[in-house]
Amino acid sequence: MKPIKLGLLGLGTVGYGAFQVLARNQEEIQRRAGRGIEITKVAVRNVERAKGLVGHAAVVTGDPFEVVNDPAIDVVVETIGGYDLTKELVLKAIENGKHVVTANKALLAVYGNEIFAAARKANVMVAFEAAVAGGIPIIKALREGLTANRIQWIAGIINGTTNFILSEMRDKGIDFDVALADAQRLGYAEADPTFDIEGVDAAHKLTLMSAIAFGVPVQFDRAYVEGITKLSALDIKYAEELGYRIKLLGITRRAENGIELRVHPTLIPAKRLIANVEGAMNAVLVQGDAVGATLYYGKGAGAEPTASAVVADIVDVTRLQTADPEHRVPHLAFQHDSLSDTPVLPIDEVTTSYYLRLRVVDRAGVMAELTRILADLDISIDALLQKESREGEHQTDIIILTHQTLEKHINAAIAKIEAMDTVLSNVTRIRMEALS
Repeated sequence: MKPIKLGLLGLGTVGYGAFQVLARNQEEIQRRAGRGIEITKVAVRNVERAKGLVGHAAVVTGDPFEVVNDPAIDVVVETIGGYDLTKELVLKAIENGKHVVTANKALLAVYGNEIFAAARKANVMVAFEAAVAGGIPIIKALREGLTANRIQWIAGIINGTTNFILSEMRDKGIDFDVALADAQRLGYAEADPTFDIEGVDAAHKLTLMSAIAFGVPVQFDRAYVEGITKLSALDIKYAEELGYRIKLLGITRRAENGIELRVHPTLIPAKRLIANVEGAMNAVLVQGDAVGATLYYGKGAGAEPTASAVVADIVDVTRLQTADPEHRVPHLAFQHDSLSDTPVLPIDEVTTSYYLRLRVVDRAGVMAELTRILADLDISIDALLQKESREGEHQTDIIILTHQTLEKHINAAIAKIEAMDTVLSNVTRIRMEALS
């Protein structure tokens, strides 16, 4: 049987990683796929550099449209990233009847519905395991391994940069800015880390997992996104004292009146396995009604971990290329005509628990007024910690952990608390999840 011919868009970290893995494990991959897999053409900006990397193994071009329009190429592997040009290239490849393998979570989170519809019309596959959590096979687990389950919720540490920064802040007691500078110096954070530290990268990935878990279209524009830039070492220290760790979590949950889709810093009980995921590692916790909780852990980025997922997708496409399109696994796990229009809940309608920290004048009656405000809004206190005031200051920090309540109720309480003349700071609010 003749080999599958690949066109590779981009030869950066992920693209070159895929090239190396395919070359190194060629015999093993062929045994698994049932036929040879060859990269025959590569499109890059720096043609001379690429020729030095791939040698005579593939034709190198500076025009990516040469790849997507080449009739000899069966599968286009997109590792460029970004939106506009990449969308045009992917849609052109699909129009030309080529299968697509991509690691581009941003592209699919924003334009996935259009791309998947085009792929269905052309009877081709779009595979994207590498788009979420690098080498962890979470997409395959959700689309196939857990297909018997009604997924109840997913909670994931799905951005290694932010997890590294939070680990450094906890271990060394340093503030965010210092930890970010360390992450950039060590290569864990980009020169412009905005997408990572503001939670956007995690929200792209969560959007895809939510769509697969609940059988809904991708809806990145409806996700609530909050990053870690406002976290202080003090809150990480207080959380630790109370038996919690702070992680940037992507959370999607099936609720009575819709689906939650949110990314934000979260207090997790320190005894949970996911709370102990440190450094740049990723972990995704999935709760299904039949299987219970399953945890997927590993490297969420890097050349070869991500290349592992890219190559796995290429093998899947190779195996299924001649299969009846109606019997392939659907892009979003559910048949396209069975996708639900279940609404994504606005953050005000989400129910969870909260960590509140505020600085107050240390005098009688303050605590009574705080508890009255919370009680009036039907917010129950789970734990309360008052720190000793420093000598001569007559000020103190109060930390309150609440039971579950609606976000809009906690917002109303915060507004009333900040209006108290005995409250000397804005209220720091961090959401909490038991993940039990």
